[in-house]
Amino acid sequence: MIDERIQTNPDICNGRPVLRGTRIAVDTILEFLAAGDSPEDIVEGYPSITADDVSACLTYAARLMREVHLYPVA
Repeated sequence: MIDERIQTNPDICNGRPVLRGTRIAVDTILEFLAAGDSPEDIVEGYPSITADDVSACLTYAARLMREVHLYPVA
């Protein structure tokens, strides 16, 4: 378990991180946010999740970015 709200399981969505107890992928939530949807819009569209779940997706993405080191191509 990565987080209490985020899980990965090879049998669910091919192992992509999802919100626990759902098949809603973290990247799906992030794409909605990037497109300008508010957390309230997302929760309205997915009533099985909460604003805290949306926040957990952002926290998860931020944690991943801290672990990734990008270097310019020479």
